[in-house]
Amino acid sequence: MTLSIDNVLVALSKVIEPEKKKDLVTLEMIKELQVEANKVSFTLVLPSPNCPYKEGLRRACIKAIKEHFGDQTESEIVFQSPSRKVEVGVKNDLLPDVQHVIAVASGKGGVGKSTVASNLALSLAAKGASVGLVDADIYGPSIPLMFDAADKELTSVEENGKVTVLPLKQYGISIMSIGFFVDASRALIWRGPMASGALKQLFTDVKWGALDYLIIDLPPGTGDIHLSIVQTLKLSGIVVVSTPQEVALADARKAVSMFDNPKVGVKILGMIENMAWFTPAELPENRYYIFGQGGCRKLAEEMDVPFLGEIPLIQGVRESGDKGHPAVLNSNNPAGKFFEGIAENLIHEIEWIKKDKKKALLNN
Repeated sequence: MTLSIDNVLVALSKVIEPEKKKDLVTLEMIKELQVEANKVSFTLVLPSPNCPYKEGLRRACIKAIKEHFGDQTESEIVFQSPSRKVEVGVKNDLLPDVQHVIAVASGKGGVGKSTVASNLALSLAAKGASVGLVDADIYGPSIPLMFDAADKELTSVEENGKVTVLPLKQYGISIMSIGFFVDASRALIWRGPMASGALKQLFTDVKWGALDYLIIDLPPGTGDIHLSIVQTLKLSGIVVVSTPQEVALADARKAVSMFDNPKVGVKILGMIENMAWFTPAELPENRYYIFGQGGCRKLAEEMDVPFLGEIPLIQGVRESGDKGHPAVLNSNNPAGKFFEGIAENLIHEIEWIKKDKKKALLNN
C-alpha cells in the first residue's frame, strides 16, 4: 500500500479506543497528520492528560502503520488532551482559554531554570496535555536555542482588525520568546518599564488558544519582570528551582518569600532541586553530591512548601539543550524519568488546588 495521508487513515481506522469501542479515525482522535518520505507523524488526542491506556494506543498505532506500509516506516506520535475552558481555578482575562498558568522561577542564575522549564513543559505534553511555553527572560532568552528554533519564522493572523502572532509549534508544544524578535548577538539595553511592556505583549499580542498549561520561564532573581507577570496574569502558582548549594538556597528562599508574601499572594506549587548529584557512567551505583546533599528538600520542608523532586547532574541534559533537542525527547536519556515524576507531582498539586477551590465555592 502506498504511503499517503488517506492510506494512513485507513490503517489507523483499525485501532480501537478501548472505552468507546470505536476506531480512532471515527472518534476524530487523529490530528495534524503528515507524511514525509517513510515517516508518519500525527497528534493523538486523548480524553485526559493521565489517560491510562495511551501507551497501548501508541503501540497499536505503530503496529498498524508497520503492518500496512512495512517495518521501515517511522512513526512520530505526539499526545494531546482536549483543552477545556477554565471552570474552577484561576480565571485569566488575557488568556481565557488557558486553564493553568505556571511560572518557573529561581533566586539566582545558573541553576538550570530554563532547562527545567523546557523539559517540564515537554513532560506535561507527553502526558497528553496541550502546553505552551513562554520565554520571559527578556535579557537572556534561551528557549529558541533549546528548541532548535532560533531561525524559525513566526506567522500572524488578523481578526476583527487586530493582528496577533501565532506561537511556534515545536516538539508538540507552543513556544514564544522575545528572542524571536531581537538580534540574538546583541544585548538588550532596556529599563524596567520597557522590558515589562515587551513582556506583556507576549501574552496580549499572541494567539495562544486553548491550553491546559502555559509555562512561563521567568528571568532569575526577583524584580520588575516578576511583579509585572503577577500584575498582568493571575497565576495558578510558582515553581522554584534551585541547586542544593547554600548560596543558591539563600536566593531560592528570597524567591519563595517574595511570591508567598500576602501583598503578592501567589501559590507556591513546589520546589525542584536541580544538579542534585552526579553519577559517572563507569560507576552507575555511585552518587557524588557535588553541590551538597538534600538542601532544597530541607528548605521546602522548612518553608512548608511541596517538594516536587530532584534531577541529577547529567551531561546529556546539557548537551541535549545545546543541540536544540531537550533531554526528555530522548528515550535513552536517564533524566526523562526524573522529569516525568516531577510533572506527575506538579499535576497532583494543581488538582489539590482545584479541589480546595471547589470546596470554597460550595461553602459560599
